Amino acid sequence: MFIGEYQHTIDAKGRIIIPSKFRDELGDKFIVTKGLDNCLFVYSQEEWANLEAKLKTLPLTSKDARAFVRFFFSGATECDVDKQGRALIPANLREHAALEKDAVVIGVSTRVEIWDKDRWGQYNCDDNISPDEIAEKMALLGI
Repeated sequence: MFIGEYQHTIDAKGRIIIPSKFRDELGDKFIVTKGLDNCLFVYSQEEWANLEAKLKTLPLTSKDARAFVRFFFSGATECDVDKQGRALIPANLREHAALEKDAVVIGVSTRVEIWDKDRWGQYNCDDNISPDEIAEKMALLGI
């Protein structure tokens, strides 16, 4: 399970350090793709296979399903880490998440997310996320 929040920088070549706790669980090779909310999603090979299996069950006749699958798979790339624990993030993915220098790498249960530091701050602020509102919505979902 991925948990925690880590601040890192993107170097001039587009590489970011993947926290060691995350590297252990991600394995030697992992998948990085466009995420929702203008961040990047990072999956282990195993979790990516699970997600792929679920997405394969979506109806081809659904325009929304086709659009979601295209969005998710067209931006996906296989990455690995170098000896310093850095992963090269392709330019198209850095552009999607507006990653230039300062980034935040967070654990979200079955995946890792990579955010631009300023976007993460805006998303994570009290004006945007109210713990009380979230709790109410979770209660409606039975959590």
